[in-house]
Amino acid sequence: MGVRRRSRRLAAMITVSGLAFGAAACGSGSDSAGSDDPNTLEVWTRSNPDPAATYERVFAAFTEKTGIKIDYQPVINFDQQLQSRASTKDLPDVMINDTALMGSYQSQGLLKPIDPDTIEGHDQITDKSWSSTVGLDGEHYGIPYSRQAQTLMIRKDWLKKLGLEAPTTWQEMLRVAKAFADRDPDGDGKKDTYGMVVPGSAQNGYAAWWGSSFLWSGGAKIIEPDGRGYRPAMDSTAAVRTVTWMKDNLFCGDNGVIQPGAISAVTGTATNFQDGNAGMYLTGPYNIATYDTTPGKDKFEVVPFPAGPAGSTVLADGENVYFGARTGKAKQERALAAFLISPEGQRLAMTGKNQPVVRIPVNSTLDAAQVRDDPRWSVVQKAYENASEQFPNAPDFAPIKQDTADALNAVFTYCGSDVRSSLKELNDTLAGDLTDQDLLK
Repeated sequence: MGVRRRSRRLAAMITVSGLAFGAAACGSGSDSAGSDDPNTLEVWTRSNPDPAATYERVFAAFTEKTGIKIDYQPVINFDQQLQSRASTKDLPDVMINDTALMGSYQSQGLLKPIDPDTIEGHDQITDKSWSSTVGLDGEHYGIPYSRQAQTLMIRKDWLKKLGLEAPTTWQEMLRVAKAFADRDPDGDGKKDTYGMVVPGSAQNGYAAWWGSSFLWSGGAKIIEPDGRGYRPAMDSTAAVRTVTWMKDNLFCGDNGVIQPGAISAVTGTATNFQDGNAGMYLTGPYNIATYDTTPGKDKFEVVPFPAGPAGSTVLADGENVYFGARTGKAKQERALAAFLISPEGQRLAMTGKNQPVVRIPVNSTLDAAQVRDDPRWSVVQKAYENASEQFPNAPDFAPIKQDTADALNAVFTYCGSDVRSSLKELNDTLAGDLTDQDLLK
């Protein structure tokens, strides 16, 4: 399995190398709308219509303030279309996309390096946020825009009915999950409820995305810095102990702790919390507004992720502002970035009738709970500031996340699997992923 994965990754790296050659040669000329106008920026975001409407409002305010026009393109199949544009030596001026993609984009030559000192308001962004924009060469390749951290959504009405409190440790969480599954918290007289929602599919790396908070809170790491490179760390005692706990207590055994089909569920299909038949979900704050509608704002609360053997450390991620590898509009790009991270720009992106595109503000003068007049966001902001970790984004983490998800999904699918040997095989695969990027030290 490890050899096959490495072959697949190596083929992907060869493809990327071809794109990097073309992307690095990108110039200012293009056939895209607005590209010939020095006072127009072509801006891409990975957005569905609802959040795109928020971006439209933000960009309209920027244009009104500065006179710089925005040719806005909300793109759903972002990476596919970006690679197509790179192959024609024509990149957008500005892109807003996931922090975890920075390493991949930078390795392909799709991004311009950025000097934070040239961005007005850079000093209002914390060192923690700026650190996530540093590439392997020590240069910055993004500007922090929005951050978020996972928290536990839990049915407070179910807790009250069963005489329970929100869990603070894994063992308490397991007891609550079993009570939700066994003690008819919805009162319909049927055994049709589940303790916890799990998007456990290997597809798009979901098992690693969801499981990372368990790994870190259990004291494990996926990869670790090692001098000027990285080394795989999924064969550690902590990793074996944590994955074994997850397999035995969540996925295996007929205890109803997680929803049926969890092993193949992605976030788009793991709707049991919203549907009203599961009591807990470790997820991002973007779901708060959805859950306020159903199951209802009065029925759930947002609490910190319960502590494991190594405490509570949850996955944090977010979006950066990236400048495409092209020339000619640096002044306008910097002006847009300065507006996006300003208190005015961040507030606009956090509020309004459409889905917000800034969850936790990167501007340190703002407080998410105060801006939204919602104390639940204080739980999210504290989780990000004090108890979170991001996937390393200087390397291309996509193959590492996918291979980790493949391995975890296999372990959780086959309850008779040997965790130690499975994680040793995963570690060898991760070593291959790092070797492909010349990062194994």
